[in-house]
Amino acid sequence: MELIKLLRGKKVMVGAIDVASNRIETPEEVAATLRKALQFVDAENLCPCTNCGMAPLSRTVARGKLKALAAGAEIVRKELTCS
Repeated sequence: MELIKLLRGKKVMVGAIDVASNRIETPEEVAATLRKALQFVDAENLCPCTNCGMAPLSRTVARGKLKALAAGAEIVRKELTCS
């Protein structure tokens, strides 16, 4: 836990999309991952992303995953601006 405190004030990329699977995450699943990260990272320093490169995925799956990433980030962004 001591190491996790070092994240405050730093830019952190959070892999909210699993590229080892062809299953397309839902925006709600992405948002849940981002909410967990926000316990340790300030919102302005959180960079939602995939957990690795998407080259092995089909274009259709990759596009679906990126849409889910954007939609999940938008859910959390709206929650943060409303609170």
